[in-house]
Amino acid sequence: MLFDWDGTLVDSYEADSAAYLAMFREMGIPWGIEDLAEHYSPNWDDADRSWRKHYAKHSPQLVQGARDVLEEIRREHHLGLVTSGDRVRVARQLRAFRLTRLFRARVCGGDTRMKKPHPAPLRMALRCMALKPSACVYVGDSPEDLQMARSAGVRAIAVLGRFPTEKGLRAAKPEYLLESIRELPAVLQKMKE
Repeated sequence: MLFDWDGTLVDSYEADSAAYLAMFREMGIPWGIEDLAEHYSPNWDDADRSWRKHYAKHSPQLVQGARDVLEEIRREHHLGLVTSGDRVRVARQLRAFRLTRLFRARVCGGDTRMKKPHPAPLRMALRCMALKPSACVYVGDSPEDLQMARSAGVRAIAVLGRFPTEKGLRAAKPEYLLESIRELPAVLQKMKE
């Protein structure tokens, strides 16, 4: 089981949105929350430094139920993390939430030359965990997550969150579309049958 971080396991919507809006103001871009929802993309490279500065002013929390789900499924599955998030920030959050030990592999933004939706980050995690793609499932909250998983030969499960990705997720036709991460153990049980 491999997971995305932001939006999937950590509820970073408010921190992300506030950081984007502050970044837009700083750069003289007259966008509001509606514009962000319409044009949202997790891969805006040009504004990373400004975004990180503003994001650091917030303290996102885990998605409700994420800790319990991770603890439950780790009994039967090895866990990995594949995120576009900055390694320093993600490592700090994993330590703060006391989750670092749960993940056998942690691939973050910048660990591979190619970024999501390219399969390189997911393939790196699979190599670190010595797993075959066909034996794995990736859980994410964006169409890019699903595209990455499929390109790597990994089954994809989408979970709806607060980011404005629902329309794109539905259009991407994930194998399963969860309303909440809490549904994951039951879906994994179905997949075994």
